[in-house]
Amino acid sequence: MNIKTFLGGGAIAAIALPGLAQAETFSLWVRSDGSEFMPKLVEAFNAMGEDNAELQIVPVNELVQKYAIAAAGGSQPDALSLDLIYTPSFAQAGQLKDLTEFAEGLPYYDSLSKAHLSVGTYDGKIYGMPFSADASVLIWNKNLFEEAGLDPDKAPETWADIRADAEAVSALGDDTYGFYFSGNCGGCNIFTFTPLIWASGGNLFEDEGAKATVETPQMKEAIEFYRGMVQEGLVPAGSQTDAGSNFFAAFAGGNIGITPSGSFAIGALNNQYPDLEYGVTYLPGKDGDWSSFAGGDNIVVSAKTADSKMPAIQAFIEFAYSPEGQKILAQNGSLPVRDDIAEQALEGLDARYLIAAKAMAKGRTPYSPVFNDLINSRNGPWITMLNKAFYADSEDEVDEAMAEAQEEMQSIIDSSR
Repeated sequence: MNIKTFLGGGAIAAIALPGLAQAETFSLWVRSDGSEFMPKLVEAFNAMGEDNAELQIVPVNELVQKYAIAAAGGSQPDALSLDLIYTPSFAQAGQLKDLTEFAEGLPYYDSLSKAHLSVGTYDGKIYGMPFSADASVLIWNKNLFEEAGLDPDKAPETWADIRADAEAVSALGDDTYGFYFSGNCGGCNIFTFTPLIWASGGNLFEDEGAKATVETPQMKEAIEFYRGMVQEGLVPAGSQTDAGSNFFAAFAGGNIGITPSGSFAIGALNNQYPDLEYGVTYLPGKDGDWSSFAGGDNIVVSAKTADSKMPAIQAFIEFAYSPEGQKILAQNGSLPVRDDIAEQALEGLDARYLIAAKAMAKGRTPYSPVFNDLINSRNGPWITMLNKAFYADSEDEVDEAMAEAQEEMQSIIDSSR
């Protein structure tokens, strides 16, 4: 609480009284992906006049390394909005504070994103709490569907539907293609390709990341699904070398029928390409069902953060979870992380966000303390396998790529334990 006294019409500093908590300032980092919503959330929190968050926005490709260096050197921020998949790594390194008691004491704890909490938990304790969210979805170009004689309002619900619709759109010619994915981007494909496997009953990691499960029938069938569309010419040749630069841009160009993407695309398409009619649906399994990659950030607290700052940080987290905070996040590019008030937070926004919010609520996030080495590394086993297999000339090459990835992934996992 702040106690202010005014004498002669002039404000003087807050007076500290015994038993009353003092206003606290804490430092807060966020990756640049959060540059739309975080400043607005911080501004609203600081305007309450209790505690104060000092925000620093860090380029998305620099944050993890910058935080690791800062933590090692003692200059780390008090709190950090961290890409959720890195939470286990920093928790394992002893660089994060245990938030279990605070998290589980929230009355709406059971409504917080399960996927975020799954990777926010290490050795039975919660080190990362859900903060911002994105979900992988499937989007289709309604204009091209109509031109191809398809029902523009009917979403594909199986892999066979996707391929049939892609074939119809590709038949239009004139550099029009039925499907697109970034074939040389590990992060893109963990986000949009893995849900096809999950929805078909498969997995990538088991035993809390201790076991790689690459060589499964579900993985093989999903790879062959993509490879078949590549071989048939339904996917532009440029996808093979696309390391993510066209992950969104290819579909936005208007000549792609279907693409897996993220909920961020809804706002981007609405703002930048208002004439493009598109639909949003779930990423399906081979014969139905669906899944999604629950992405976004966990909020974490540095292990060396002073205990005196914890009440202020906890107040900020609770503000972010409040209806007002969730609304601010939703209006500025993040899906809600509280499913009990998701519809309230999204009220008045594009109805397609509700589909993405439902996808996120059912979404999953792979758990691994060595996620970067396995998945995001440009020369890591995940993207090396996919790039070889998606564009392979034979099934034998696919099997070879999968076997190599299985061996290398398990080796990386084992050496980190």
